[in-house]
Amino acid sequence: MISVFGSANMDLVAYVSQAPELGETVSGREFRMIPGGKGANQAIAAARAGAEVAFLGAVGDDAFGPVLRGALTEAGVDTSGLQVVPGSSGIAHIVVADGGANSIIVVAGANGAVSAPSPDELAVIRRSDALLLQLELPMPAVVGAAVSAGVPVILTPAPVVELPGELLDAVALLVCNEHEGTAITGQAEPDKALEALLRRVPEAVVTLGSKGALYGSRDGSRLWAPAVPARAVDTTAAGDTFVGALAVARSEGRTAEESLRFASTAAALSVQRPGASTSMPTRTEIDQSLNSGQSPT
Repeated sequence: MISVFGSANMDLVAYVSQAPELGETVSGREFRMIPGGKGANQAIAAARAGAEVAFLGAVGDDAFGPVLRGALTEAGVDTSGLQVVPGSSGIAHIVVADGGANSIIVVAGANGAVSAPSPDELAVIRRSDALLLQLELPMPAVVGAAVSAGVPVILTPAPVVELPGELLDAVALLVCNEHEGTAITGQAEPDKALEALLRRVPEAVVTLGSKGALYGSRDGSRLWAPAVPARAVDTTAAGDTFVGALAVARSEGRTAEESLRFASTAAALSVQRPGASTSMPTRTEIDQSLNSGQSPT
């Protein structure tokens, strides 16, 4: 089982030819409301990739709360640990330009009310093979979950903030994109950022978009995994899809190379569909793409 302690947001997505500059107004061609949030996205990605998943977090008592819970439940995620708190659910305003690039504004809402895991929540976490964490919850809650987990912690350090040493000391694997890697380490070159990360955590992955991903561990292992070619429609949640699928592959005992290939294939499938949670592939789709030996495009 994989446990996820994280955020759930309703994504308000506008599709445009070109994202507006500050002070500029542009015409959009489409608008969608799609369940998302980095925590919920990773939970759904892992469930669709074949894992038993438990989600721990919070939604508001607004109209979005039941929709967010329903999206998780439909994907097969256990939501018995999803709290309902007064006020609005988390919201993400997303602008997606032609080619799939996006910009995102997140308003925490109910996610901001989440505190460190309760004894019951810790019992769920400690029954799992891994705990997935992100940074859309209050930092004290994230740190509390990490240090108390008792299982391997996989951290996605997004949105980027200063990372407490107490948190990094509890992380088994850190997965970031190249921009996050630079922000955390001050190193512009991905390979140098990876080396800097490995001075702080035992294992790290730096994803490079169409250029693949770098993996390293303190035992000296280094690996570059090429990206799986895909025609991008919307890159929203591609990183969360990668992390969820990577956690599944690792929990199944796959090697680092096999796990990266599995995760890259899942991410490549996701970018060809609009939306966040709605774009994530099933285990059957991932396996078929891997077994065919062909690009998922």
